[in-house]
Amino acid sequence: MDPIKFGTDGWRGVIARDFTFENVRRAAQAIADYVKEDQARNVRKKTPLSGPMVVGYDRRFQSDAFAREIAQVLEANHLNPTLLAESLPTPAISYLSRKLGGVGVMVTASHNPPPYNGVKIKIDGRAALEDVTRGVESWVGRTAPTRAAEIKIKSYRDVYLQYLKGRSDLALIKAKIKKPVVVDYMHGAGSGLAVDLIDGKTLVEIRAAHDPLFGGVHPEPIEQYLGALSEAVKANKACVGLALDGDADRFGLVDENGRYLTPCQVFPMIVLYLIEKKKFTGKIVQSVSLGYLAERIAKEKGVAFEQMPVGFKYVAEKLATGEAQIAGEESGGYAWADKSGIAERDGMLTALLFLEMMAATGKTPSQLWKDVETKYGASFYKRIDYRIHKPVVDKALWTTKLVKKLPKKILNTGIKELIQIDGLKIVLEDGHWLLMRPSGTEPLMRVYAESDKPERTQALLDHAKKWVAPSLGAH
Repeated sequence: MDPIKFGTDGWRGVIARDFTFENVRRAAQAIADYVKEDQARNVRKKTPLSGPMVVGYDRRFQSDAFAREIAQVLEANHLNPTLLAESLPTPAISYLSRKLGGVGVMVTASHNPPPYNGVKIKIDGRAALEDVTRGVESWVGRTAPTRAAEIKIKSYRDVYLQYLKGRSDLALIKAKIKKPVVVDYMHGAGSGLAVDLIDGKTLVEIRAAHDPLFGGVHPEPIEQYLGALSEAVKANKACVGLALDGDADRFGLVDENGRYLTPCQVFPMIVLYLIEKKKFTGKIVQSVSLGYLAERIAKEKGVAFEQMPVGFKYVAEKLATGEAQIAGEESGGYAWADKSGIAERDGMLTALLFLEMMAATGKTPSQLWKDVETKYGASFYKRIDYRIHKPVVDKALWTTKLVKKLPKKILNTGIKELIQIDGLKIVLEDGHWLLMRPSGTEPLMRVYAESDKPERTQALLDHAKKWVAPSLGAH
């Protein structure tokens, strides 16, 4: 049997090869056994997982059928699950896990290519941490799964919409935003939600139809997959383009000119608005793969700042415990702490925040970015993924070996700092940086760089390729 391993945010596999009905039932039984163990002995040393369970799904091939299998296994284990009546974003499951006080299980492979599917576990409004996922993995295969014939099915769409409305200034948005707004669902689980939130007279929805092949692209809101959004913005003379990934927890932005703005540009725009307009004063946390502008803003505003390993669950934990107030990651996940919120990234909620930013300031996306760029510096960010022969099992050992290869200067600039939180991040004396980060589960080497000029960013990436390719067979 294929192993069931939970990575940065869930277990994923290729449908009909790794992600089969049999393996899904095995995973569901392992979740059930872990939850029952926690109810009996409180293995998490926190509030026992005693509330009802909720099972959701995205719009991938057979996600609804896989979700039904999970609900049937959980019901056979007397865990009181409810299967969603319709596809909803992953953040909806996160919210329900907090609202109902139980465990959320989401069938999704997020932004992965169409052949993939997966399972995410949500507890207390955010992704389950490693102690939970390791506990679930330890139960895989120990109990034969059984299925109940009858399960509860309920719609929670209105509940999720009310949550979004409660955290957004929709009145301001509707009063101030008069030009067209394009929302690109990328055929994902967020499809159709914006019409209940944004004035229908200004809303233009694209790629909303159910398509398990996602129109032939990966449902990831990054530049190479957002050509349709860029064209729609220009064709409709829209004021902004807002994109959601396959399970609608990540956000992508295209400005009024059809230009894509990277997460290294979007996050500091959000940070500056929350500090200056919303009067946020708490710590800012971000993944180590995100850019330098948020740190510069934090320093200038006297706000604490910290970098974390890649994976939203790490920054989310800081939000959940009250140690931080604003969180971001390089893949387009953003969250901020307020009285009604949860410590979870949410693409639709971020889209509404951005519309609120535009409405409150009277500025376009390009003007909001210009404000940041003028005061805190330019950002040209790029990431390249290289295929390697096999996964890097020991990241620490790999990093130690790489450190020994480093010269004293890179591109004639001295090295200011080496950050070994997740792979190796090299920060130069001018603030420009390069991150080399091997995936622990896939044969991939992820290389990131940011500087104030596109050609310098590319030169940093070229340097990285020289270091990683000979030893790992990158191509």
